[in-house]
Amino acid sequence: MNILNQLSDLKSLRRFRLSALQLLDRPIVRSGQKIDMSLLWMVALMTAFSLLMIYSASIAYAADEGGDQFAFLIRQASFVGLGLVVCSGLSFVSMNAWKRIMPWYYLLCGLLLAAVLVLGREINGATRWLHVGPVNVQPSEMFKLATVLYLSSLFTRKAEVLQSWTKILAPGFLLAVGVGLMLLQPDLGSAIVVVAIVAGMLFLAGFPLRYFGVMSGILLACIALLIVFEPYRMARVTGFLDPWSDPLGKGYQLTHSLMAIARGEWFGVGLGASLEKRFYLPEAHTDFIFAIIGEEFGFLGMLMLVFCYGWLVLRAFSIGKQARDLDLTFSAYVANGIAIWVGIQSFFNIGVNIGLLPTKGLPLPLMSYGGSAVMVMLVSMTLLLRIDFENRRKMRGYLVEE
Repeated sequence: MNILNQLSDLKSLRRFRLSALQLLDRPIVRSGQKIDMSLLWMVALMTAFSLLMIYSASIAYAADEGGDQFAFLIRQASFVGLGLVVCSGLSFVSMNAWKRIMPWYYLLCGLLLAAVLVLGREINGATRWLHVGPVNVQPSEMFKLATVLYLSSLFTRKAEVLQSWTKILAPGFLLAVGVGLMLLQPDLGSAIVVVAIVAGMLFLAGFPLRYFGVMSGILLACIALLIVFEPYRMARVTGFLDPWSDPLGKGYQLTHSLMAIARGEWFGVGLGASLEKRFYLPEAHTDFIFAIIGEEFGFLGMLMLVFCYGWLVLRAFSIGKQARDLDLTFSAYVANGIAIWVGIQSFFNIGVNIGLLPTKGLPLPLMSYGGSAVMVMLVSMTLLLRIDFENRRKMRGYLVEE
């Protein structure tokens, strides 16, 4: 009888242990959203607004080319649609899988950067695009995301590289090769964005300040030399300092951008009523779309768009901080890198449009016309949503592989 009681007690203990293990395996919190709907809606609204503004800014240009007034809108909408299909599939790819495929993606971007110098298509004096069927692929946009993923993986696998500048020289060589290939296109704007991403991620990762200061000084000196010894870059700088001294030459784009913004005043002239896009301002649907937004929606419209970019950057940093607190180190670095990328590139583009920076060929993230730019940016936003999704899963008690 005692033996039977002991066996019964043993079975009860096993059932209790099994119930406890099952309870631990269940999510701690059953309610709540699985993804960040505010981030998803922000990206959706900004992308929809970009399609509206690309159509408005490109009507005159399409008419001058003798094409359909909807030509640029249809192309961009096709890129967005393709991007959504790709991102729908990538949303199921874990961040751990991204870390594993990072070397192959980085290698692909490097090969494309090299190929563009040999097989690339020249547009406006620069060879930055590969002609693939009916579309032009811009590898420099892909390389920006590759930089974020490469550094995130490096800092996660080999944290010792952050201890001194000598340890980071070897892995930094691969980035230097990519930047060098972009400078040969030439694409100084994208190269500066990549350098800014590297500097920002090193700073946030805790790279010693004394080494960081020396490295930043060397990089700034190199950029200054690249500008001084290239006449057309020097002309852009001098034109930016006083665009009105040569309004029909080197100051043409900036003066008309400023006039477009000034004409918009507080509330704008109305959607589609811009004069600058019709007669004067070149690249109105790409590099200078912010000026057209200013003309048609006024200072308040520009302020709202700046707020959207500020919110997007802060949300990305917030997701990164949450991932770091949950010990998802790779995801934290990726989110911070995307935040730096979006913040720096939007700052550069807006700075150019308002006369704060010299003219560069950089698109406004999620806003300017361009297939490669919008697709890579949508993929980056998908990564942010995936990181936030994994953060929420881990907080609910699920196992998230790092």
